[in-house]
Amino acid sequence: MTIPTFEGIHTVILDYDGTIHDSTRNYIAAFKKAYAYLVGVDQAAPREWEDAEITKWLGYSSKAMWENFMPDLAGEYQSTASKMIGQTLLERAQNGQAVLYEGALETLQALKEKGYHLVFLSNCSHVYMEAHRESFGLDRYFDKMYCTEDFGFIPKYEIFEAIQADFPGGYLVVGDRFQDIEVAEHHPVHTVGCLYGFGFPEELASADALIEDIRELNDLL
Repeated sequence: MTIPTFEGIHTVILDYDGTIHDSTRNYIAAFKKAYAYLVGVDQAAPREWEDAEITKWLGYSSKAMWENFMPDLAGEYQSTASKMIGQTLLERAQNGQAVLYEGALETLQALKEKGYHLVFLSNCSHVYMEAHRESFGLDRYFDKMYCTEDFGFIPKYEIFEAIQADFPGGYLVVGDRFQDIEVAEHHPVHTVGCLYGFGFPEELASADALIEDIRELNDLL
């Protein structure tokens, strides 16, 4: 793959799950546990799940996931199942079961040494973000960390305005889902799509560049 280079970038905004963190195994386990609960309370039919049917929800905020997955589910059950997923993911992170993509931290360190401002932007909960901050010492790499829960789960392109107020342009957004790439539809930013993550190729079609390994980001900048 021919990889273009970018000039004039000062701030790199990175998604987390599917970009830096490989949350496949943990999310599948959390989803199946929550779905089993819904089956047990007669709110869902028993069924087997393919991994891809589950991981397609990675990258969505909790609110958006349930609105698309089971929009008719009563709020009390949605809340319980959502908390179950969040708690399972949290426990796994705290127990050292979270896994980053190979070369992720080394790439962040290399970019930091080049002088880029690095910003964490994820559709996750605050407690999840903090657990991963502690597990991997993310403060060593990121200048600031933003999660959508702290902004009422508004879209990333709206949160970008807060980032823009804190950090200098030009901006590069790196992620594996349409929620990352669509920031460029609303703001003058460049985008890099991560083909190794959880999105579908068509979600990343408008990205300025595509990478198949997080380490390729160091070649871009």
